[in-house]
Amino acid sequence: MPVNLVAPDPASLHAVAGLELGTARAGIRKPGRRDLLVVRLPAGAAAAGVFTRNRFCAAPVTLCRDNLSATSGAPRAVVINTGCANAGTGPLGLANAKAVCDAVASAIGCRAEEVLPMSTGVILEHLPVDRIRAGVAPAVADLSAGNWAPAAEAIMTTDTLPKAASRRVDVGGQPVTVTGISKGAGMIRPNMATMLGLIATDAAIGQELLSRWVREAADVSFNRITVDGDTSTNDTLLLIATGASGVRVQTPQASGGGGAAIRAAVIEIAQVLAQAIVRDGEGATKFITVTVENAGTASEAAAAAYAIAHSPLVKTAFFASDPNLGRILAAVGHSGIDDLDVGLIDLYLDDVHVVTGGGRHPGYREEDGQRVMKQAEILVRVVLNRGDAATTVWTCDLSHDYVSINADYRS
Repeated sequence: MPVNLVAPDPASLHAVAGLELGTARAGIRKPGRRDLLVVRLPAGAAAAGVFTRNRFCAAPVTLCRDNLSATSGAPRAVVINTGCANAGTGPLGLANAKAVCDAVASAIGCRAEEVLPMSTGVILEHLPVDRIRAGVAPAVADLSAGNWAPAAEAIMTTDTLPKAASRRVDVGGQPVTVTGISKGAGMIRPNMATMLGLIATDAAIGQELLSRWVREAADVSFNRITVDGDTSTNDTLLLIATGASGVRVQTPQASGGGGAAIRAAVIEIAQVLAQAIVRDGEGATKFITVTVENAGTASEAAAAAYAIAHSPLVKTAFFASDPNLGRILAAVGHSGIDDLDVGLIDLYLDDVHVVTGGGRHPGYREEDGQRVMKQAEILVRVVLNRGDAATTVWTCDLSHDYVSINADYRS
């Protein structure tokens, strides 16, 4: 079961003016489920993206990057399929991704390079192009500005719940909407750790600023989560600005400070969606926030945080509610900080001071640690006391169900 996560209320997901979404049941992998999403954008919309750093990146990742470049960040459509990642598929995989873009372009009346493809699902299998082509027409017929909830459902794989969030901000008396969806539950690690995500606003945002914002948002959200330490072949996050609200932002300070408010909303949506992925991590029973403080550098703080968050020994201890907290110290110790002075380290588990001066705190009691470990949400604070840098990473425990889900993934 997801950790303190519920399906989004469709009524809470605000339409983004100028953008329409339509879904279809194309039978890509499992019959009867939504598995194809088409998003139509207005002329003049802008888009920017960040992508997986996995060298075995999928054909749709390559084509999406190419089409963003070919259109100078001005696409007219996005197409997303679940059930097949179209990764590890060679030249035929790229040809199939282009065929899907051709079908969408023909259906909505744009050029194929104006379509941005995204795929998720099983690796090393070819797209069922005929089924996707057949699903494009009903997806286009279903296009509606209010279809955010079914869109979130249509991109799921092993997710148990759809993931979507929406905010409105006031810019000089004009409402601006930011709404987004994401999917992911396993194969989640930074270097883009979103699996798939799409965030849209009806503000008009300059292309350079949009590209900066999508990187900044990813760095404090999707690049700060981990479920299992594996980086997907298909990770893609797109940030789209339709411009239909009439609010224009060329710099963060533009529109009387509205730019800063819109950027903050984009980051908030990205963090909500990223945390939802961890809360719905495959087999997860605990949601864990790992904060490393007073590190020498930001990269040093991240190294220590990820060492904790990726450790199977730490994650299984959390699953068992076992305060075997020496495992956290061991993870910090092998995080790659060569000149780490362990005598300076403090460790806290929520409000419980576990370690001071590199050793067990005199006042720490096992029953206090166990009380915290039984919670569904846990904060781990590591204070290195060697500088001013800090970072936060979100992760989950590692349970029996994680093994079962991934052992049965293709069945």
